[in-house]
Amino acid sequence: MKFITLIFSDYRKYKKYGGNFITILFFTQGFWAIFQHRIAHAIYKLPIPVLKQILQILCLFWQKSIEIVTGISIPASVEIGHSFYIGHFGGVFLNAKTQIGNNCNISQGVTIGVSGLGDKRGVPKIGNNVYIGANAVIAGKILIKDNVLIAACSLVNKDVETNGVVLGVPAIRVSEKGSEGYI
Repeated sequence: MKFITLIFSDYRKYKKYGGNFITILFFTQGFWAIFQHRIAHAIYKLPIPVLKQILQILCLFWQKSIEIVTGISIPASVEIGHSFYIGHFGGVFLNAKTQIGNNCNISQGVTIGVSGLGDKRGVPKIGNNVYIGANAVIAGKILIKDNVLIAACSLVNKDVETNGVVLGVPAIRVSEKGSEGYI
């Protein structure tokens, strides 16, 4: 039942940004995507193999329909903490091995994916209270620590320390103000 708690935390986050029940439930594509993900992830974690496989097939079709309608791809295996918010729909792609902490915001056009060579090849791990701006790309076996702000149109391919503000291609640290006020 933990997934129900996560759904409510996501709903409260959307409500915080000015939505009401009707607009969040029926007109907010980011909420549709995270709602579907929460249920699919709960099924992904089920310990009953036969039931799990049957439900995963249904969730896969549901996920694909959400992807087509919203342009947001969040595979069932992605680990996402509570209070997750997708600011605008469209072009959001998360690798199946992505890990995102609590209370994070993602804007449209964000890609979190695999990159690198040899033992540097992998997928980012994203901490708590991270804001990712529009059209940012985060790739490789890197660690984005807590309270980080990633500016729009940035390419992050190196670790980012706590309270960092990074921007550019490739992204460089420009401030230590962090994500406060953006989340």
